[in-house]
Amino acid sequence: MNGLQLILVDERPRLLRFLAARGAGEDAEDLLHDLWQKLAVEPARPVADPRSYVFRAAENLVRDARRSSVSRGKRQYDWMEVADGPSDQPGGDRVLIAREQLEAVQAALTALGPRVEHAFRRFRLEGVGQAQIAAELGISLSSVEKDLHKAYHMLADIRTIANTG
Repeated sequence: MNGLQLILVDERPRLLRFLAARGAGEDAEDLLHDLWQKLAVEPARPVADPRSYVFRAAENLVRDARRSSVSRGKRQYDWMEVADGPSDQPGGDRVLIAREQLEAVQAALTALGPRVEHAFRRFRLEGVGQAQIAAELGISLSSVEKDLHKAYHMLADIRTIANTG
């Protein structure tokens, strides 16, 4: 654990309030975890005011998350605008292929186990934060991340098979 991580541990309650006050809301825990990971890989170099550095890094994470959210919303809105036309309705063959792919994903997700399936569905489909999922399941945040990684790897494998087959 480096000096910046020690400050993060000492200032954890203040940082959570700081993040929440800047709009992080329920994602404050997830952002704090992201900050921990970023500070873990930071090269050891002198920082004039480490406490300010940690708070500035936290503020930057909130700003980045907000930008990402706005960008994602705009992308989804733009997609809905483009896909609204009647000519964009998929043909019967595309619907059948999509259903088969969905069934394959559901079967593969079930095969990964109930914990992985629960974590994936809660995070990706319901938008629940990883920290909350960890609390629900009584496991560590790292375990939730590993479970999500398994699910994403499975999806990538299915996509690769679908694109080559």
